[in-house]
Amino acid sequence: MFFLLIFVLITLASTTANNVSSKPSDNKVSMCYGGQPGTNGIPGMHGMPGSPGASGRDGRDGAKGDQGSPGKTGPQGPAGADGKKGDNGEPGAQGPAGQKGQGGEEGESGTPGSPKLSSYMNWKECTWKKGDGKDSGVIQNCEFTKNFTDTALHVYFAGNLRIAYYDDCCSRWYFTFNGAECSSPGPIEGAFYMQTGKNHNHHRHRHIEGHCNNIHKGKVQVGFWVGSCNTGHKNADAETGWATMSRIFIEEVPKAQQ
Repeated sequence: MFFLLIFVLITLASTTANNVSSKPSDNKVSMCYGGQPGTNGIPGMHGMPGSPGASGRDGRDGAKGDQGSPGKTGPQGPAGADGKKGDNGEPGAQGPAGQKGQGGEEGESGTPGSPKLSSYMNWKECTWKKGDGKDSGVIQNCEFTKNFTDTALHVYFAGNLRIAYYDDCCSRWYFTFNGAECSSPGPIEGAFYMQTGKNHNHHRHRHIEGHCNNIHKGKVQVGFWVGSCNTGHKNADAETGWATMSRIFIEEVPKAQQ
């Protein structure tokens, strides 16, 4: 069997050599190795692998296509979170002054305010030196200018007063403001009574003082008067002023606390 196989191989090799020599040459070499399948249980020999073909060249990049049409606007996305607060900018340049506006409507009158204490420094003193023997009537007037409405007048008389020659008699001296006695808080007055006076003629220094509210501002006539007492006693023989100065003092002051 072995000899038979050798014979087959030699025959195939001879035939192949004749075929090669009888075909025209095209400068191409073709190599192929192949084994024959074994016969009678004898395996055949594998041929040698062929050489790989030449690699083809890579193709060139195609030309750039035209720009496509813009797509449709998509739906609005959710609002983003607030950003951090930026730093304060530098002050800008001052702008020009604006035009003067139109005058506003006159407002309602406000509640009068209380003047400062220093504004009350307003006072006057009227003096005289003579005796006045009236038993009834005005002794002296003193004109005063009041600066504020919401103030009071403080007044006093200082001088010599006398009653004489009658028993159980009384005389009264009092202030008036523009001819009327004070009503707030009440009259400013002084009364002098003598039970036994037929043989008495006593001259004494007297002082009558008080405050009066609710007097208008402006000119105020302050008077000092003498008259009968409101007790039912008969009038005395009265005299105002003797040997010394008599005076009326007037001062504008704040109202008393309530």
